[in-house]
Amino acid sequence: MSSHQQDHDASVHDVLPEDHVPDDPLTGHNYDGIEEFDNPLPGWWKWLFIATIVFAFPYLAFYHGGAPGRTLADSYDRALAANMELQFAEIGEVRADAENVVKFLGKPSWLAFGKTVFKSNCTSCHGEEGGGKVGPNLTDDYYKNVKKIGDFITVMENGAGAGAMPAWKNRLSTNEIVLVSSYVASLRNTNVAGGMAPLGQEIPPWPEPPEEEETPSDQDAGSGPDNGSEETTGSDEASADAESDDPAAADETSEPDKTTEASQ
Repeated sequence: MSSHQQDHDASVHDVLPEDHVPDDPLTGHNYDGIEEFDNPLPGWWKWLFIATIVFAFPYLAFYHGGAPGRTLADSYDRALAANMELQFAEIGEVRADAENVVKFLGKPSWLAFGKTVFKSNCTSCHGEEGGGKVGPNLTDDYYKNVKKIGDFITVMENGAGAGAMPAWKNRLSTNEIVLVSSYVASLRNTNVAGGMAPLGQEIPPWPEPPEEEETPSDQDAGSGPDNGSEETTGSDEASADAESDDPAAADETSEPDKTTEASQ
């Protein structure tokens, strides 16, 4: 046994009981008296690592080689567009005008969608709850670039403040602009804690959202009893006509009268 191995055995025995000293080969490295066992990684781990390196080259060529529509960002955009198409199937393509901004103020489910657009794009400037950071406070009664509710559309589409508020017409769909405008309008007068000081001028209140229109199914349900009465009356008239047109029924009706006359 070499002197190096003897010194190793002695140092190990000082730390571990004799029955716990491993008899593994050493690498020969020594760091401040600490020696390293020669325990290489298993072969399958090494080959798996090599395989990931080999796989990286075709992966980069396929997904990042310049072909359109193959990147993860492109896949995400397609999935997002498909999801939005499903969500917007109910309302279709809405017009970007004040009437629709007011209309969706009274629809909580669509305000929730506008909130997700706000959270994804607007919180860095206006804060999580609209209280303002770089951008103004959206939860009070004071506005810099909005005089009436339809101005939200203009600000969203074209921006404001010489670029401080960016234009979103090329980044968001028309529906998203309308719905996030409705959501921002709904934040008015919520006055969240910690909001910025008011900026701009106080403006008149928003118009009230229109009442929900009665659906055709509700109208049909409401007219059901009347329709039933008309159908019953019609069936009675039809029965009377059938009886008057049936000769056999007329003869049977007249036979008792003949018998009565004969007995008299």
